[in-house]
Amino acid sequence: MATSPTSEQLLVVIDPVARRTDGESVRIAKDVLSAGAHAKVCLPEGPEEFARALARRGSRRPVVVGDDRALVRAVSLLHRQRELAGCALSMVPVGSVLSMAHALGVPTGAVAAARAVLDGVERRLDLLVDDSDGVVLGALRIPPPVRRLPAPEAGRPWLRTAQSLVRTLVPAREAPVPAPRPTRLRVEVDGVLLVDLDQPVDAVSLTPGATGLAEVEVQPASVGAQAAVLRAKGRTVSVSGADFRYRADAGVVGPVRRRTWTVWEDAWGLTVPGAGG
Repeated sequence: MATSPTSEQLLVVIDPVARRTDGESVRIAKDVLSAGAHAKVCLPEGPEEFARALARRGSRRPVVVGDDRALVRAVSLLHRQRELAGCALSMVPVGSVLSMAHALGVPTGAVAAARAVLDGVERRLDLLVDDSDGVVLGALRIPPPVRRLPAPEAGRPWLRTAQSLVRTLVPAREAPVPAPRPTRLRVEVDGVLLVDLDQPVDAVSLTPGATGLAEVEVQPASVGAQAAVLRAKGRTVSVSGADFRYRADAGVVGPVRRRTWTVWEDAWGLTVPGAGG
């Protein structure tokens, strides 16, 4: 039986990647949201239109239909406008990069996620804000995980054409991936030194906790026996050293030589299913 829309006003921003990736899930989400609330649907074609749609939302509650990158984009825009505190975001995950949304408690299916938008509750979450005003919603890792890349091609056009034809008939080879090398970083938590440049490390991870503190883990490089992981919690984390890159949420940032992250407690809200959802 069809239900009458509530009086709540929604701004449904459908990311273009979601439309190309899974048009059927987008259609389902749009139908459920439009049946349950007064929904204005926006179909931005790029980041600038995405930003304009959010900026002109008025009193409508924004709903992002897209993947982790679309959610990060929305939070980043609202943060830069200093409007996160009074704006609860909602999301319907659609796309291929969805691990962060699921970890934050957003349902996986289009129907369940859309119903959570209509009937769920707001969950306040901490945010990591760096010294360039960038934001991190979930996990951060230094260095970023190494990805396997296709083998490089020669530069001659006729050879590239021949190689392309071969790849349609034979599975593509992958270039060998070098093992990640230890790096030298200085890590400070609330001004207290956790590891210095004289101790090579394999990895540093940083996540916003649930109590206004960031959780930091440093894996020292080991020779022979496995070295013990160093752990700490704090509101401010600074990392410095030679040029380094890091993966934050769904993207890779850098290279940088120094970065400081500060926890903003309960900085943003996300709609998730209620206790009975």
